[in-house]
Amino acid sequence: MNDDLETTSQISPAVDERIWRLVGYPLVPGADEGGLLAGESVAVKDLFDVAGFPVGAGNPAFLAEARPAAGHAPALRALIEAGAQVRGIARTDEFAYSITGTNAHYGTAPNPRSPLGLPGGSSSGPAAAVAMGQASIGLGTDTAGSIRVPASYQGLWGLRTTHGAVSRAGLLALAPSFDTVGWITRTPDLLRRVAEVSLPPHLDPLPTGGQYVVCRALLDLAAPTVRAAFAEALAAWKQSGALPAVDEVDLPDPVVTREAFRTVQAAEAWREHGPWITAHPGALGADVAARFAWAATVTPDHEAEARAVLDRVRGQIDQVLADRVLLLPSAPTAPPPRSADAAALDAVRTATITLTCLAAVTGRPALSAPLLEAERAEVGVSLLGPRGSDLGLIGLATTLARAAPHRRLP
Repeated sequence: MNDDLETTSQISPAVDERIWRLVGYPLVPGADEGGLLAGESVAVKDLFDVAGFPVGAGNPAFLAEARPAAGHAPALRALIEAGAQVRGIARTDEFAYSITGTNAHYGTAPNPRSPLGLPGGSSSGPAAAVAMGQASIGLGTDTAGSIRVPASYQGLWGLRTTHGAVSRAGLLALAPSFDTVGWITRTPDLLRRVAEVSLPPHLDPLPTGGQYVVCRALLDLAAPTVRAAFAEALAAWKQSGALPAVDEVDLPDPVVTREAFRTVQAAEAWREHGPWITAHPGALGADVAARFAWAATVTPDHEAEARAVLDRVRGQIDQVLADRVLLLPSAPTAPPPRSADAAALDAVRTATITLTCLAAVTGRPALSAPLLEAERAEVGVSLLGPRGSDLGLIGLATTLARAAPHRRLP
């Protein structure tokens, strides 16, 4: 039966293979017709175990050797038990080691909100499926922005949860110190329901009037058009009363933080996948291959030094932010053009990770809400909150959405 479904998905003209690896009608039914997610459908990033199907990790050679999963990943099982059905298994950038949404083997997923722009990754397939209305929930991961970036590029709501709050069992790892489960939806109401059935009950929401801060050094990393849109939104929120006083803070040098993060991420990624990559020369697309080739050069001493930097940075950030919420653009640019060359994409990736890695380094939850408009495209605002404030961030962002100059709740 599973083999038949896989064959059907490959030949059906109704299935966009840039978005989906496999679809069903449904692939897995929901378990509770009266559950909080009854009637919803899930696009599962091709890193999670789906019972009876192998994980493909965005790479055909890896998929060819993978064995079917014995059971559902707990993060997926929570959605199914709440009534959501699985629409299918959606594409990912190879091994989730990218944030552009490109894949050398299966093509680049569409971006319906910005047709000439990239979709963002590595949760590219789930995001595109949700943006196009082919699924209502995208189950993805976020290591260095893989939920928040596609959410920003495609006008979606995306939550990177507190590190470790949602089980990562049954998930193909990239860098376990930073890998986090998250979701993408079109509305904050659905995102809240997904979070409620998936997060442990002991997590405390933020009070409605959470305190906000911004960091000038981070805002300066964004393109001028994004900075201008962010400033306009900030002014509108203050004028409407949606924001209380917003303080400006200084955080550790973002470039130092980024480089230490990239080093540790690379070391862990090579430990996870280096043996397979070494045994399969030529199996990776050029961009991901280059990333893993660099990862192979990270020595234990380099990793130890970078971890010491991250330990220091984490303490400094926690001291400065405490229980306050940091506001910043989810991505430094509007969606890059699909025609961008490798050098341009690498520059965008570097700037993006400089913004997104703060959540990874601190283990804090980060929510991307589609509240800005720049270059005729939507751009997300990121709310980075204290650990455990996942649900509270959705409430705060909903309040901002009601007063956003270019956005209104659907």
